Amino acid sequence: MTAIPTTERTRAATTVRARRQYDSTLRRQRAGETRERIIAAGSELLHGSSVRDWRGLTIRAVAEKAGVNERTVYRHFVNEQGLRDAVMHEFEEEAGIDLRGMRLEDVADVTARIFAHVSSYPPDARQPLDPTLLDAKRRQHEALLAAVAAEAGTWSEEDRTAAAAVLDVLWGVASYERMVVDWQMEPAKAIRGISWVIGLIRQAIVENPGGLSTEPEGF
Repeated sequence: MTAIPTTERTRAATTVRARRQYDSTLRRQRAGETRERIIAAGSELLHGSSVRDWRGLTIRAVAEKAGVNERTVYRHFVNEQGLRDAVMHEFEEEAGIDLRGMRLEDVADVTARIFAHVSSYPPDARQPLDPTLLDAKRRQHEALLAAVAAEAGTWSEEDRTAAAAVLDVLWGVASYERMVVDWQMEPAKAIRGISWVIGLIRQAIVENPGGLSTEPEGF
C-alpha cells in the first residue's frame, strides 16, 4: 500500500478539524436562534393576556407557537419554570429595565419604564364589586378628589385626578397587604410607612401650585 505523504495527511487533518469547527459553530448558532425563537414565542403568547396572567405560558403552547416540538423546548430549558424565567428576563430587556446597581434617583425612571411596558398588555380582568363595595369605592374617590382640589385649586383637573389616584393606591388594602405579606413588615410599621408617603404627597401638593409638571422647592 502506498503511504500518504506527511504533507497531505497534515492537510487532510487540518481540513477535518476546520470542518468540525465550522459544524460546531453552525450548530451553536442554530441552537441560539432556536432558543431565541422559543423565548419570542413565549413573549408573544403573554402579550395576548394580562401581564399577570402566565397560565397560557406552557411548554406545549410555546412549542406550537415557535414551530418546534416539545423535546426541542426541553433541550433548551430544564422545565417550565426555566422557560418562564427566560421570558421574564426578555421582558426586562424589552422594557429597558436593569435592576443591578439601581440607585434611589433611578427608581422613578425604572417605574415609568415598567408601567410603559405593562401598558402594552390588555388590562387584568377584574371581578365586579358587590354594590356595597362599589358605592364605598365611589365615595372614597369623590372624597379624595375633593381633598386634593381643596389644596390644589390651581392644578388642572387631570393633575388633581392623578394625585387623588396615587393616594387611592396608597390607602388601598392591597398596598397594606403587600407590605405586611411580601415585605414581612409589622402592621404598625406598614401603616407608618404609608402615612409617611401620604404626608409627603400632601406637602408636595401644597408647595407646588404648578401641578405635576413642576417640582416643589426642596424636592
